[in-house]
Amino acid sequence: MTANQSNRLRSQIEEEIATGVLRPGERLDETTLAERFGVSRSPVREALQQLAAAGLVEQRRHRGVIVSSPDPKQLLEMFEMMAELEAICARLAARRILISDESDLRQALKACEAAATGSDTDAYYYENERFHRAIYAASGNSFIAEQAMALHRRLAPFRRLQLRVRNRMKASYREHADITEALMEGDGNLAAARAYAHVAIQGERFSDLMAFINRAAAE
Repeated sequence: MTANQSNRLRSQIEEEIATGVLRPGERLDETTLAERFGVSRSPVREALQQLAAAGLVEQRRHRGVIVSSPDPKQLLEMFEMMAELEAICARLAARRILISDESDLRQALKACEAAATGSDTDAYYYENERFHRAIYAASGNSFIAEQAMALHRRLAPFRRLQLRVRNRMKASYREHADITEALMEGDGNLAAARAYAHVAIQGERFSDLMAFINRAAAE
């Protein structure tokens, strides 16, 4: 077994969790995964251990390894933390953004617009990630960027489901445009406030997300 092999498997399984191929609560069998990916069980076991450390899967008694499905309170708390990290990154980016960062951000925003206009949730999900990564990079703080990305990955399956809520994708794009405007103006407080509001999920938005999670788990 090589580290590269287990890392590759981790990335593939993580991608399937993020894209909804593997859903919250679904059991992950080592033998089945090994057969699917054409490897032995050892790299699969190592990949699952890495995913467990990241919080994407968990070990359940009598059920083995399953895709994580946090309770509503925990999920809300994670989104609150994500909103705080996004706000910090946006505030720093407003002060430190470089010309190259501006170019990356505008390109990501344009790609988000195209995906939203075409009602392509899959494309929007990836361009949305690209947009947020651009803000993290522009913050100039690699440690905070690393923490933001780790939680971003942890919430990936739920953020993807959120995009399926009616009109959420187009609203998300408009919020991206507002954040970009504040960043280009160098207004750190406004950028932070808009970034926080963009990620924070409560009230009707949280109820809608939980409804989608419950439906996905029941299918």
